[in-house]
Amino acid sequence: MKNAHRRAALVGAVAVASVLTLAGPASAHVSVDPQEAPKGGFATVNFKVPNEQDDASTVKLEVTFPTDHPLASVMPQPVPGWDIKVTKSKLDKPIEMHGEKITEAVSKVTWSGGKVNPGEFQQFPVSMGQLPEKGDQLVFKALQTYDNKDVVRWIEEPEEGQEEPENPAPVLKLTAAEGEHGDAENGAESAASKADSGSGDGSGGSDSSDTTARVLGVVGIVVGIAGVAFGVLAGRRRSA
Repeated sequence: MKNAHRRAALVGAVAVASVLTLAGPASAHVSVDPQEAPKGGFATVNFKVPNEQDDASTVKLEVTFPTDHPLASVMPQPVPGWDIKVTKSKLDKPIEMHGEKITEAVSKVTWSGGKVNPGEFQQFPVSMGQLPEKGDQLVFKALQTYDNKDVVRWIEEPEEGQEEPENPAPVLKLTAAEGEHGDAENGAESAASKADSGSGDGSGGSDSSDTTARVLGVVGIVVGIAGVAFGVLAGRRRSA
């Protein structure tokens, strides 16, 4: 009977280990951090690149920027040991930024010359903007090249309600602008303030009465304790 239990436990452990082994590589892919940014503003986004192979190192990363929502300002932060190449393309329709017309925008950024060893990851920071005021997300298709010539194409766009594709592209979610959040919060605070002040129903007076009663109650307790202490001391003196 004991042998049967041991065999069952061993089979279960092997099954769990197999599932974890299969699930591990699928969850590691090129992504962005943070995963969200407010619309209409600027953001610093890190392209996070994990090395998935056990016997090869990542030596190149190419990130393609969306052409349907071109970004006029894209500035990569230097990464020690890596060379950076910024590629620009002419826009079919010029865009305006700070009162100036922009006729070209960054279409691709390439990092090369460095190395991400097995079991490690590297982040490549980029300041970008102005983010579009319309739309829900920006998709950045990426190519990850290893020193054994393997190229992993992270270009599949995830779809809401569907399972994550095998090679998903990095996606930056666009949230409501900070000003919109502020207006909503201010409105909620104003409504709450009006509710607290009451509308002539005497609720303000009720709160004041409760506070006064509590203060008087505390004072009474303190006076009572003082009286008891005085009585005890007086009794001791008489006994002496």
